[in-house]
Amino acid sequence: MQTLIIACGAFVFYLLAYHTYGKWLGQKIFKLDKNAIPPSVELEDGSDYVPTSKGVVFGHHFTSIAGTGPIVGPALAVIWGWLPALIWVLIGSVFIGAVHDFGALIVSMRNKGQTVGDIAGRVISPRVRVLFLLILFMALTIVLAIFGLVIAAVFKQYPQSIAPCLFQIPLAVLIGMFIHRKGGNIMIASVVALVLMYLSVWYGGASWLAEMNSYLAQWELMTWVLVLLGYSYIASVLPVWTLLQPRDYINALQLLSALALIVVGLVCAGIMGGAPVDGVRPPLEIAAPAIESSLSAKDLPLIFPFLFITIACGAISGFHCLVSSGTSSKQLKCESDARFVGYGSMLTEGFLAVLVILACVAGLGLGIKEGGVTLLGSDAWDTRYTGWATMKGLGAKVGAFVDGSSNFIKALGVPASFATALMGVFVASFAATTLDTACRLQRYVVQELARCFIKKKSEAVTASAPKLTTNPWSWLANKHGATIFAIIVAGWMASLPAATGKPAGTGGLILWPLFGATNQLLGGLAFMVIIFWMRRQLMPVWFVIIPAIFMLILPAWAMGYQIFGQAIGSDLSWIGQERWLLVGIGSVSLLLEIWMVAEAIVAWRRMPSGMR
Repeated sequence: MQTLIIACGAFVFYLLAYHTYGKWLGQKIFKLDKNAIPPSVELEDGSDYVPTSKGVVFGHHFTSIAGTGPIVGPALAVIWGWLPALIWVLIGSVFIGAVHDFGALIVSMRNKGQTVGDIAGRVISPRVRVLFLLILFMALTIVLAIFGLVIAAVFKQYPQSIAPCLFQIPLAVLIGMFIHRKGGNIMIASVVALVLMYLSVWYGGASWLAEMNSYLAQWELMTWVLVLLGYSYIASVLPVWTLLQPRDYINALQLLSALALIVVGLVCAGIMGGAPVDGVRPPLEIAAPAIESSLSAKDLPLIFPFLFITIACGAISGFHCLVSSGTSSKQLKCESDARFVGYGSMLTEGFLAVLVILACVAGLGLGIKEGGVTLLGSDAWDTRYTGWATMKGLGAKVGAFVDGSSNFIKALGVPASFATALMGVFVASFAATTLDTACRLQRYVVQELARCFIKKKSEAVTASAPKLTTNPWSWLANKHGATIFAIIVAGWMASLPAATGKPAGTGGLILWPLFGATNQLLGGLAFMVIIFWMRRQLMPVWFVIIPAIFMLILPAWAMGYQIFGQAIGSDLSWIGQERWLLVGIGSVSLLLEIWMVAEAIVAWRRMPSGMR
């Protein structure tokens, strides 16, 4: 019953937050105007700037920001205890994450859909624009490299998810054509798409599909990464309505309906118990400690600051500012829709993170198979969460969520094979939507960086098709050149071996610990840009100052410890082949942050006293 109370309480808390704090931000602070002309209408080009209904944009935005972050982060963080993880998700998502996403979306919409990096150059200083874009480039390169490997790893762990995920691509193209070109009814398209996607999961176990899934699951990690990056290139250069937008929308339908199924299963398990084990329905109880007392026994790092970077996307994520200002701001057809998309999507992601926590600390206790024996309650928890080292692997974190959430669904009488397959598709689909959106965002960043170095004004023509000259920067200002450059760099980073003799791709996963810190650091820097823009508009900023400081200090602290912590009192042998990439990217990120903060302090002092 405690699990059910937490789930219901979190839902009510988010509902109240949306209609109180979110409403206050929209009406009193940002003063949303439904009659204002948004960038999607003013600059409509049929490719990037496309006026779209808020429901479709919500689907794109939510699936793009979520990814696997709100799954793997909370699934690992509960090892410190479920209570600290739950508190950070609830407070962080409402008062920090949602404010960050909403603010970035509004700032971009009020600046013709420009990215936060571009806006930083005007509201702080031109140098900050370049610094911010460089940080964005490194952060997105990590996302592209890591998420390509993540999807490949999920496909290998859950082969039954491959065919349904591949089926979504042609279905998305057909839906996009039906709605955008034919003017079709979005409700009809939604129902048909949802039914077809669930059928693809149900029949994914058919013999011929099972054989195909088994064959594809045997591909090497890097083979999958190359295929996925190739797909990302296509999704990035095509008009947004062709593939990216409809795929994210139909994914959102499936993912939100799957979330609803998890909630219904949780309610059923809370009232009636889980699926029968030896004829008895086990009670739904939290099997994990509220606060882990044996930190040393499980070899856990310090909860402060590492909890706050382990759970990133479920509470606050800097990557979200890129989605808000990179794609969503160019699609909303009405400014008043920004609260639903910017603030509402983050609260939905926060609720997802709550469900992940409950799946891992209570759902696992409904029964897991280990060595042919079904373990229940604390025995199941202790078997999975033996220590930090065993849970650091991607498979362990994803597996804890998939097993726990599928136990909720099985409580409804759903076959175990379908429940597991559905949750595998759930994870892979979230990662895939983040991958293709990140590639499009990286294309924007590379193009903006290239224009910084194009000296002749005649060479900088348009964002999508600049005049190609002998200046190499002009090629990177072209959308095809920028996208190809982005996937080549990400592919190279993903392909690195962990050490001599290790397979390709194992080195790229070393960057995973840096992903959370870089992600959160980006959120702090985005807050800084939002604050400067708001002050120049004479808006109050008191409610974002503390989150900004918090998100600048904690990620830098964690990143510094990850890079240099083990070097204290030792020689330089710690910078081995398996760590040079992490050390290099982390060190450069810290230096850029320090430089950018210094530039911001100087700019703040120069700001007229009435704006400070």
